[in-house]
Amino acid sequence: MRTGKKGTGWSQLWKRNAVVAAIALFVCAAVYLNWNYEQEAEAGKTLGQSTMVGSETEDPLVSGTGTEQDVDAQTGDVETGDVGTDGQSASATSGDYFATARLNRQQARDSALSLLQDAAAREDADETVKEQVNDTIQTMADYTVTEAQIENLVVAKGYTDCVAFIGENALSLAVAAPEGGLTEADTAKIVDVVNQSAGFTADQIKIIPVE
Repeated sequence: MRTGKKGTGWSQLWKRNAVVAAIALFVCAAVYLNWNYEQEAEAGKTLGQSTMVGSETEDPLVSGTGTEQDVDAQTGDVETGDVGTDGQSASATSGDYFATARLNRQQARDSALSLLQDAAAREDADETVKEQVNDTIQTMADYTVTEAQIENLVVAKGYTDCVAFIGENALSLAVAAPEGGLTEADTAKIVDVVNQSAGFTADQIKIIPVE
């Protein structure tokens, strides 16, 4: 009988923890997918891998048309090719892009927070569940603060606007590109800001120029 009760207790605890883990995974997915959904960036730049991607990219943060540039990580040589022209001016919608991106990010975080709070408020939620939920909520709060810091510092460097999104071991940053686009000097400057603020390395940072 004792063994049976102990086994049942561990089973219930495992189930509760599994639920929290599932919620945490859903939260991460919800935040990321909502952030990326219907974004209109013209191109993305993956630092570290040193690759510019245009309309053929599989990155959900990037859609539309533009110019594809491949940068040799060793030599710095750049190969450029057109990847599509639809006549749409990105500059005409860049303001809407940043406003929409911020709204999507906030709505995703609000939805995730609501899910976590509901999980912690359940009558059958034990202290372990509540602790895990609270840890996840704190992580989300830390992400929000760090994103704001990065955005403020990037704007202080002279860029018109930007929106940051922190995921697990990665950061995406949409930046209003100056006339002529982002240069290697620009990307190096932005990477330094992100590294100093959040500790991400170049290969963990993705910059999306919004023209």
